[in-house]
Amino acid sequence: MSLPLSQNKPATGWQSLRTTLEMIKFEHSVFALPFALIGALLAARGWPSGRQLFWIVVAMVGARSAAMSFNRLIDRHLDAQNPRTADRALPTGALRVRFVIWFSLVASAVLVFAAYQLNPLAFRLSPLALAILFVYSYTKRFTILSHIVLGFCLGIAPAAAWIAVRGNLSPNILLLTGAVTLWTAGFDILYACQDVDFDRRIGLHSVPQRWGIRRALQASAALHFLMVLLLLWLAWVEHMGWITLAGVGVASLLLLYEHCLVKPTDLSRLNAAFFNTNGWIGILLLLFWGADILLHSG
Repeated sequence: MSLPLSQNKPATGWQSLRTTLEMIKFEHSVFALPFALIGALLAARGWPSGRQLFWIVVAMVGARSAAMSFNRLIDRHLDAQNPRTADRALPTGALRVRFVIWFSLVASAVLVFAAYQLNPLAFRLSPLALAILFVYSYTKRFTILSHIVLGFCLGIAPAAAWIAVRGNLSPNILLLTGAVTLWTAGFDILYACQDVDFDRRIGLHSVPQRWGIRRALQASAALHFLMVLLLLWLAWVEHMGWITLAGVGVASLLLLYEHCLVKPTDLSRLNAAFFNTNGWIGILLLLFWGADILLHSG
């Protein structure tokens, strides 16, 4: 049980950093990073340089850390009212607001610096990327399209990686941006089902809050179906082989499994669907697409 705000002594120094990394679920960078790496591999049609890979990973970690810490800052008062999130570090007082502000600023600077190390276009676009990431935190206050905005926050990762490698933007990679956007929006709708009563009481906007859980699950499934179609389209325009198609098939089966786990009357397995299944989808797509690209790069 969390202590009231006044009874918790904020952590300092390394304890604060560790608590912040736990708060933003640092390990969940796995959701967007595989798609960024797919974008980089497609752009290079093989291995990008080690330097490019290093700064792409640094930029991705900086971007997600900035976005998640900013989101926790903006939502701290809402989190304090939600029984599911009331024990997070900011609502309980385990972290000082000032520390998280500085963490978000430093993470933003890491992204900008990494973009500077990559190429001029990546550097010029880095403030726009940050603006997109930060705007998301406000969207659920006024639109059910917040799921799509969150999806786009992850969806720009492969396009950003393409820019990092080539210094330009191809329409083809936007198919992967669209696929990741739909994938993320779909599982975010699933995740929002557990807060439907709270969202209705507070006045926050989400698909489950507006349409109900049953129709929200249907909308999520439809978005994931469209995601698969976009992946197949990208595989066609990029002349990918059977390994890539096999990867899309495996991802499709995982998505189907994910939707079998969650029922309108039973959300008890939601966390397994959200964290475990989606984490594997990104990793497996990277392995299949990466193997296809690298085998044919010579």
